[in-house]
Amino acid sequence: MTIDAPIEDELTIAGMTCGGCAARIQGHLDGLDGVEAALVNFATGRATIRHAPSVDRHVLTGAVESLGYTVVERDEGDRAEEAREQELRRRLVFAGVLAAPAMALSMLMSLQFDGWEWLVAGLSIPVILWSGWPFHRAAILNLRHRATTMDTLVSMGSLSALGWSLVVLLVGVGDGHVYFETGAVIVTLILLGKWFEVRAKRRSGDAIRALADLGAKTALLEDGREVSLDDLVVGMRFKVRPGEKIATDGTVVDGVSAVDASMVTGEPVPVEVGIGDEVIGATINTSGSLTVEATRVGADTALAQIIRLVDEAQGSRAEIQRLADRVSAVFVPLAIITAVVTLVSWLGVGQPAGEAFTAAVAVLIIACPCALGLATPLGIMVGTGRGAQLGVIIKGGEVLEDTRAIDAVVVDKTGTLTQASMVVSEMVAPELDDATAERVARLAGAAEAHSEHPIAAAIAAAYPDQADVEGFENQPGLGIVATVDGCPVRVGRRLLFDEVPAAVEASASAAEAGGATVVLAGRARTAEIVLVVNDQVKPTSAAAIAALHDQGLTITLLTGDNARTASAVARAVGIGDRPGDGVIAEVLPADKAQVVATMQAEGHRVAMVGDGINDAPALAQADLGIAVGTGTDVAIEASDLTVVSGDLRGVADAIALSRRTLTVIKGNLFWAFAYNAAAIPLAASGVLNPMIAAGAMGLSSLFVVSNSLRLRRFAGYRRS
Repeated sequence: MTIDAPIEDELTIAGMTCGGCAARIQGHLDGLDGVEAALVNFATGRATIRHAPSVDRHVLTGAVESLGYTVVERDEGDRAEEAREQELRRRLVFAGVLAAPAMALSMLMSLQFDGWEWLVAGLSIPVILWSGWPFHRAAILNLRHRATTMDTLVSMGSLSALGWSLVVLLVGVGDGHVYFETGAVIVTLILLGKWFEVRAKRRSGDAIRALADLGAKTALLEDGREVSLDDLVVGMRFKVRPGEKIATDGTVVDGVSAVDASMVTGEPVPVEVGIGDEVIGATINTSGSLTVEATRVGADTALAQIIRLVDEAQGSRAEIQRLADRVSAVFVPLAIITAVVTLVSWLGVGQPAGEAFTAAVAVLIIACPCALGLATPLGIMVGTGRGAQLGVIIKGGEVLEDTRAIDAVVVDKTGTLTQASMVVSEMVAPELDDATAERVARLAGAAEAHSEHPIAAAIAAAYPDQADVEGFENQPGLGIVATVDGCPVRVGRRLLFDEVPAAVEASASAAEAGGATVVLAGRARTAEIVLVVNDQVKPTSAAAIAALHDQGLTITLLTGDNARTASAVARAVGIGDRPGDGVIAEVLPADKAQVVATMQAEGHRVAMVGDGINDAPALAQADLGIAVGTGTDVAIEASDLTVVSGDLRGVADAIALSRRTLTVIKGNLFWAFAYNAAAIPLAASGVLNPMIAAGAMGLSSLFVVSNSLRLRRFAGYRRS
């Protein structure tokens, strides 16, 4: 019997006003038959639902709309948010125009005249009822489903002020004081806070929207035709003139130029490119003309994948959010109970009804958990968006928490610390004549042409040969075995050979002592020649290691290369300058993950940085996997963080940004909790009146918003 695998749907939801709305929708979706898990993100306005194939999308949409919210198309989400901002602004302006004179009449005795209360009522009632209608509507919908949210508190507070004031004015009970202006000012201040909040949410998504707008709209083909980007297919060749955007990912087939990739990779300096170099779509050609052959189009391009990854990250939920969710779920009912207890207590000790009522309304207003609902998702949104601008892709909220605990970094050598542009600098054959040595080298070059390893590419380039290759076999971490023109050939490490003559071993050891990488090659099972390969250290690697040290991290160089070469590279970049640093060399790909596991067993929280297929197991094993984006798709898929550029300083940026984002989120949550914990007792004791409470509630949300938006100024090590 086969069980159909669950599928995942995403809904864009309009009409959510607070974190409580998101929690209610999520709970309702979770309760549907066939739904495994639902995640609703208030900041992004999206719900992700994992469910059985038997559950129709219309069922999910109907469940959301039954709660009073609207499901819109994905591309309509931004328009819906913009429309909501405009509606809030209209209601806010209307409220401000009427609430200001109402408050002035109520607060300044010099302006009061006989019957002034009726004028204040006339000014305030439209504000409470029309400007505050979004809160009342949401509260009514919530009440139908026996739920409460922030809107419930705002609606109850403002309508209570209105109701009590009408009773006092019409019936003459109490001390004669009316609170019309209190209800109007409450609605006005909370509308002001919500308007700022919506604007901030839209600004927090500016980074990803800017990325989406980066792409070129057309491409100029080699034959002079201009085609839409949608009509571009893999294999087509297009021209890029100076100052133009590169239409899509591709390989340069003609021309030399410098490409500004800063908006995609975070690299502040244009990169020189020439024939054979890969370029990323949407980057800018700054100088010479280029002809590029398209290798990826549409959703497969680097830019499209970055947008997808960031979009998924912004919809994720950090573990720390669960605490906020649990608190928010009980906060509103608890606030209503507290308000009732406050009212009864004040009346019970003989206080005037008006003062008792004022204290109860203040409790309702001050308890609104708006800031709690925004604290985590807004921080994640801004942090991941800023990361995308810097070429750092954070794959989710959980990654932020994992990053904070990291104390050790394991770094791959080839392609991560070094250029991975290997060059054969010398060939040594101590026991062969020149012609035979050249013949063996060309056999090795023909065999290595079938391998994708950077060292293999260097050997194939140095000794090109079109000989027939059969029985090619790649032995990970050791080398290759093949039959070239009928001759058995081996190319790789010492362990690949049955016999390594003493003279060959001496030549190899001498080259390794100078920091070079050596590859042995020979016919049959005997090593006959030594190919000396050099790989230059990236000019930014030393600065990157220093930046990681600055963050209190110990660094281990992990490589399959020989110990001498590994130690030379480590010394060049500064690994070993801090106690706890180390070098682990001659490690087979299958064993890299075990090295990480051993470090974890010793109590370390390990981040692994790599760029190749052979790094994928270690990236997955590590507490935090960081892929250098110039590497393979497999490595990127296995990682938690991706640095789009090949600059290792981007790794330091990624860790620093993740830590900064988590710090901001924790600061948001602390002040949201502290604000409510301190303010509710003050409101219940009569120290805070409802208008001050409404202003304070709005300020708490504005603090969370402004604190999160500080992440937009994060610069990183590459721009310092």
